[in-house]
Amino acid sequence: MVAGSVAFLAMLPIDRRAPSGPGLIGLGMAAALLVRRRRPLAVMAAVSALALLQVLLFPSSIAPRPFDVAVLIAMYSVVKYGRRLWHGLLAAVPVVIGAVIEVARQRDISRPGVSLLQAWGEELFFVLGVCAAVWLTAFTLRTRRLYVLGLEERAATAEREREHLATIAVAEERATIARELHDVVAHSMAVMIVQADGATYALDQDPEQARIAIKQVAATGRDALEDMRRLVGVLRGADSDADAGAADRRRAGLDQVAALADRARSAGLTVTVSEDERPPSLPAAVELTAFRILQEALTNVLRHAGPGARVALFLRYRPGVVGGVVGIEVTDDGGGRLATESVRASETGHGLVGMRERVAVHAGTFAAGPKLGGGWSVTAEIPWM
Repeated sequence: MVAGSVAFLAMLPIDRRAPSGPGLIGLGMAAALLVRRRRPLAVMAAVSALALLQVLLFPSSIAPRPFDVAVLIAMYSVVKYGRRLWHGLLAAVPVVIGAVIEVARQRDISRPGVSLLQAWGEELFFVLGVCAAVWLTAFTLRTRRLYVLGLEERAATAEREREHLATIAVAEERATIARELHDVVAHSMAVMIVQADGATYALDQDPEQARIAIKQVAATGRDALEDMRRLVGVLRGADSDADAGAADRRRAGLDQVAALADRARSAGLTVTVSEDERPPSLPAAVELTAFRILQEALTNVLRHAGPGARVALFLRYRPGVVGGVVGIEVTDDGGGRLATESVRASETGHGLVGMRERVAVHAGTFAAGPKLGGGWSVTAEIPWM
């Protein structure tokens, strides 16, 4: 629309006696204005060159023409859309020079009772005032445009950050839930399978022992189901105090190490537990991590070494500069009746990964691998504040 308006002014027949050359120059200015937003500095240079050509080729009697407003439009575009503010200052130079030249060309025009110098000064002041008003208007709009762009960019950045943080939170929550599900299901299923197999073998020869094993299977299943309900409660969110209490009433901790060892013994393992005096201020998250590592280590012994293996659990508590460190060591002799150490070392499940992730959350250390002479060892150190 802007370029079309300038082209219309260029074709407007103001004076039939005037040559058609200025009109062609005006059309050239209009064509240049078509790209004034994308290439404002180049458009300013082209329009200024055409304006200078008009001054050199045509007399002052037919200047300025209405289409010469293209010079102000080009300057306005540079100030508003230019990449640097100094581009706008640079664009003002040919406009000022052109204003001085044009006023100088019209210096023979004077009003009665007014000196030539005064008339020339007033004319120059008026023209430069119009040019300055256009420049300041463009500068104000440029400032507003950049301010709005800054707000939009900050809003977009904040939105991306929120989405990124939400994605990280979801991934962390999914990893936490996966670890909990794996620890609960893997341990409980391993114990239940061993007990069920034992009950099957003892059903005819020792019915009483079979009944004990079946009861242990039921108790383990109920415990696993309760843990699953707790996880589901965490996923759904506790909507009431009663729900919160139901979700947390069986929170795993080191108080349940003895029960964990008894369950492993009932599955056929020989388990010994050695624990230092427990600090009273041990955080619940550290207790949960330590318990899950012990649980997963016993599950791995049951799965890979099998019934008959001897396991030693060690829990050590060392004071630190701030808080302390929980040391965990689980070793077995590999003397069970199942897989060999080579098969065990090639395990591709999620147990070791889950233990390593749990320890990494607390910036601790974790190691697991075969022992010299047979067996397996799991060690971890979990610091707390």
